[in-house]
Amino acid sequence: MDILMLSDVYFPRVNGVSTSIRTFAQSLSRLGHRVTLVAPDYGEGQGGFDSQGEFEVIRLPAKVIFFDPEDRLLTARALREIEPRLAARHWDVIHIHTPFRAHRLGVRLAKRTGVPTVETYHTYFEEYIAHYLPWAPASWLRFLARRLSRFLCHGVDHLIVPSQQMVEVLDGYGVRTPSTVLPTGIDLDEFRGGDGARFRAKHGIAADRPTLVTVSRLAVEKNIAFLLRVAQRLVGEFPDLLFMIAGEGPDAPRLKQLASTLGLDRNVRFFGNLDRRTELLDAYRAGDVFVFASPTETQGLVLTEAMALGVPVVSTAVMGTAMVLRGTRSAAISGEDEAEFAAQVAGLLRDPARRAELSGFGPQDAQAWSTQALMQRTVDLYARLAKPAAAVPFPVNDVAVHRDEA
Repeated sequence: MDILMLSDVYFPRVNGVSTSIRTFAQSLSRLGHRVTLVAPDYGEGQGGFDSQGEFEVIRLPAKVIFFDPEDRLLTARALREIEPRLAARHWDVIHIHTPFRAHRLGVRLAKRTGVPTVETYHTYFEEYIAHYLPWAPASWLRFLARRLSRFLCHGVDHLIVPSQQMVEVLDGYGVRTPSTVLPTGIDLDEFRGGDGARFRAKHGIAADRPTLVTVSRLAVEKNIAFLLRVAQRLVGEFPDLLFMIAGEGPDAPRLKQLASTLGLDRNVRFFGNLDRRTELLDAYRAGDVFVFASPTETQGLVLTEAMALGVPVVSTAVMGTAMVLRGTRSAAISGEDEAEFAAQVAGLLRDPARRAELSGFGPQDAQAWSTQALMQRTVDLYARLAKPAAAVPFPVNDVAVHRDEA
């Protein structure tokens, strides 16, 4: 199949959407399909092909967004120029990954060519938007996010939704577009190995120092401030505790100041973005416990990554994380309460045998979210979309992933 993917965000912008898109594109290419991704140019000349030469990447000129300088807005001129070139090529499916100008381009191409469209609803915008437009009334922003989501979803033929929890949110918005619950998953081959001892030695962390790790974009909605306050509760019992934070983002200055205000200067280290194929794996493995508390995830891919690497997990279970954690044996689930969360972490830090038990179950739990297990279902979905609608009717909210069969 020939698959056109469109997105307003991609590497070198590091976040879950970029990771998900690359996983989709690489996996489809390895199954023998031809994938072209259209994404913003971040000024670093990343067009041509992806780093492994597996799929085509077309970079379009884009402008910095004043209230979110990490991201880019595709220029209207670039869209006008690329549309006829893309329309002249053969596509079986147009897969849209973001709801901004890439969405508009996808819808226009679909109308022009008759090619079916599928869109992945990656982001819980209702919970995100207030953090980026803090001067606007929250109730107005929620109304806007819901109305915009409904409008955008009704503009495509089918939705891919990473979790059943997100399907229920969209149902509440009044979205009636047929949907399939289908997480991206992770390539388990990329999450093997890792050397925690090497990471500790490189960064001067004692081998027996109790260590927590999280991997996240540093943004308000990721709830890392909650984890810092949890760490503060733990240092009384574990004075040498080290909380390692891997990732970058707009909330970094505030979080660093908060760590200092909480008296955690010697207990918290920010490592920035780490190479996903080398040092990030080592960082995961350097942690005694992986901690996570974001309430806005549609997938929670980092939880699966930690499990695959055998790192015991303590996490809240909200939205997509609830789906990932359901039925797992490698994680301790906490409510959204600092004292409860700290107690769960402390229990694991005190009990090496329990940590080892959870660690052993991690790779088994991660198997349910292997992209190798999930991607054929994406191909099946594309094939159904490419057929006449009357020939293969879609059930609304088709749940394509269940833990007992994945």
